[in-house]
Amino acid sequence: MPDRRPRRVRRVCEALSGALLFVALAGAARNAFLVPGPAPSIPARPAPRTPSSDVATPAPTSNPTSTPTPAPSSGGRPADAHAPLPPSTPLRVGIASIKLDAALLALGSDPKGSPELPPYTMPETAAWLRDTPAPGAVGAAVLAGHVDTPTGPAVFWKLSAVPAGSTVDITRIDGSTATFTVDRVKAFPRSTFPADLVYAPTAAAELRIVTCGGAYDRAHHEYSDNVILFAHLTGAH
Repeated sequence: MPDRRPRRVRRVCEALSGALLFVALAGAARNAFLVPGPAPSIPARPAPRTPSSDVATPAPTSNPTSTPTPAPSSGGRPADAHAPLPPSTPLRVGIASIKLDAALLALGSDPKGSPELPPYTMPETAAWLRDTPAPGAVGAAVLAGHVDTPTGPAVFWKLSAVPAGSTVDITRIDGSTATFTVDRVKAFPRSTFPADLVYAPTAAAELRIVTCGGAYDRAHHEYSDNVILFAHLTGAH
């Protein structure tokens, strides 16, 4: 059956998969829910999508006063949601529960629409998809990164171990830190990537972190799943 996922989504995991062969060759066992490492270091953040359409639409980052439709993942504005912040470029992501502190690159797409990725020489760097809202601003900001590279574990190696209720801190260029509370971390088969949950507009400031995970297919050099962290803004300083 033909793969009907958006081309950018398919290319993200295809781009990530090639670097992961060393794990299989080394005989390293993978937990079925091991987050797919650093989502493509902020690949061209696919524009927010609505559940009823396969066509990406621009993220609502330029008009903070607008009221976007809540995403299915949030069910509206969470009770403990912090008011959205003005847009500001993110510089670092920190997840204390897995001792992660990583730099962020704001990346886009190449002329063919494929997501740009952080080079494998920067395994501890993640990406912010700059076609999505800035973390802390209204909407769903998307980060991505590798789980590993030809030389070893990468930035999101332990993403699947992040527990619900823990926090993610995003340091921004305006000097502020946006704090998100994790709602859940879940693995989804690559064949059914939940674009409506990841990219749809939201009424609150939310965060998604995407990487590859699941079983590693040695024949096709790819992981079976996408691991996605869902969180919402609960503080700022």
